[in-house]
Amino acid sequence: MELNVFSKPLESCCTEPATGYFRDGFCRTVSHDVGTHTVCAIVTQDFLDYSASKGNDLMTPIPQWSFPGLQAGDKWCLCISRWLQAEKVGKAPFILLEATHIKSLQYTSLEVLQKYAFIKK
Repeated sequence: MELNVFSKPLESCCTEPATGYFRDGFCRTVSHDVGTHTVCAIVTQDFLDYSASKGNDLMTPIPQWSFPGLQAGDKWCLCISRWLQAEKVGKAPFILLEATHIKSLQYTSLEVLQKYAFIKK
């Protein structure tokens, strides 16, 4: 069973659009996932622009990969390294901790992640 950062069962991040390394809605990873797609984020325009400036345009659709392109408010499994880069420059989006994989804790602390926790209303 895959676990989240609270050591509880990992929740789905998003299925519309289908996210995750396996495009099954879960931010889970395997050894050959060089990006380590473990952070379930609610992307902002600020983050999308930042990511594009770093060479990873998440806004442009790629039909051959069934990728619709993201817009602000979409949920998406991000690479922990990109999220941490964005965090250092004040561009990190909020995250859903229950859908963020425990492996993220190998790269940063729970305290840092909790600062960006999306609070469900």
